[in-house]
Amino acid sequence: MPLFFKTDGKMKKWNTTIRYAGFSLIGVAILMFISAFIAFRNNTDDSFDPLVFSGMAALFSGFFAIIGTKPQEKMTIEDGFRIVTGCWIAACVFGAIPYLLFGGEFTVVNAFFESVSGFTTTGASILNNIEALPNGLQFWRIASAWIGGIGIVTLVSLVISGQHDRHSVLASAELSDLAKSYYGGRKKHFVYRMIVVYLIITSVSAIALRLTKMPWFDATTLAMSACSTCGFCTKNLSVGFYDSWVVDAILCIAMLMGATNFSLMFSTVWPDKGNRKTLFNTQVVRWFLALVTIAILAVTANLYFSGYCTSFPKALRLAAFQVCSLSTTTGFATADTNLWPTGSMAILLLCSLVCGCSGSTSGGMKMDRFVIVVKSLKGMVNSLIGFKNVNRIKLDGQVKTEGNVTSILAFMGTYILIIAIGSLIFALSMDFKTSLTASIACIGSVGPGFGEVGSMGNYAGLLGFQKVAAMLIMLLGRVEIFPMLIAIRSIFRR
Repeated sequence: MPLFFKTDGKMKKWNTTIRYAGFSLIGVAILMFISAFIAFRNNTDDSFDPLVFSGMAALFSGFFAIIGTKPQEKMTIEDGFRIVTGCWIAACVFGAIPYLLFGGEFTVVNAFFESVSGFTTTGASILNNIEALPNGLQFWRIASAWIGGIGIVTLVSLVISGQHDRHSVLASAELSDLAKSYYGGRKKHFVYRMIVVYLIITSVSAIALRLTKMPWFDATTLAMSACSTCGFCTKNLSVGFYDSWVVDAILCIAMLMGATNFSLMFSTVWPDKGNRKTLFNTQVVRWFLALVTIAILAVTANLYFSGYCTSFPKALRLAAFQVCSLSTTTGFATADTNLWPTGSMAILLLCSLVCGCSGSTSGGMKMDRFVIVVKSLKGMVNSLIGFKNVNRIKLDGQVKTEGNVTSILAFMGTYILIIAIGSLIFALSMDFKTSLTASIACIGSVGPGFGEVGSMGNYAGLLGFQKVAAMLIMLLGRVEIFPMLIAIRSIFRR
């Protein structure tokens, strides 16, 4: 079959990227058609035609990309990075089409912003009236986050040829080494584990929410949003609309599970001989849960003793939900945190920086890196005062080399640098609190910050070029910076 895309010169190295972007677009098209079906069941609401047209456009473009390119027998890790970046960008571009066709608050920039925010599970929005959207578009908005939570390339890797090297390269490109550190088997099996756990958490959460007398549509979309740690909600008041401690508790559990290493959860329920690590004997999970607990207690005390809450149970409920929401990078809200005491806001900001574990849907720096850096600093201090053999850093029985620590420090340094650059861009039209927290929220896939982009606010006030910068920051955070930077570098490299 003749190829539509030439394979000579610079185009040759992008053929594989185009091919796999085509697979991702077919997946996007399927979700669009499901959303269109929901619109049809809802008396064929106003989102039906935009979703059907967008689904057809994504389907034919994906099919054209697949048949117009030839499979590549061998892949390098650089090919993997290009594929990851290409798939994410293609999904975000086509994901914006339903918003553009629907209109309303969705200008061109706003449509792309909402699409990128969804696929990267950031949960930042430009909508002032979410409830004005019809059910079909509501579902598409959250479905894009759900597929983005597990990873577009992760799903694509399941439909490609069974050759081991392709699965290995794609898994290595999208999933960090920290994410796979608790599983020594084939990377394809690791992907299966992640998907099985993801589906189970989503299904159980939806059923639990339905048992609270919540409508099926709300229960399903909330469960999808919680497990993907996105935070998109169908209500203007977010989860605060339901005003139920039972709903809060279910979502807290779902968010915490979504922010925990999926492979560890699989091993806990279905142990195997080759991997004896579980949720109950892993340092990273213990650190994560311990810090979340400490943050909840600290915020509860601050809310109660500052007089913001006159009831201790109410302070505990508000603190528990918001700490779980931000430390997992979900971004749900049950209160306006802009009105909270400064101490509580500072703790929530720290939660937005470190966040959940690798191998989960959570964004942020990741608890794994935080633990390794703390151990590294401890070893450095001990070496300065004369202790010997303190340079060996172990995490859950695995020795981290100097190269591992250096790469983590480089990642965290780049992460902070991007926050600083983003803050400067946002500060051109916003106050310092808003610009700093918006930058942290975008790269960490958190969604809400403080100030104008607080838990009850949105990103509609950003200028056009600031929204474009926010989109780039969200993408960098979702693919964990280096894959996208390497892909950008390969565009200009001869």
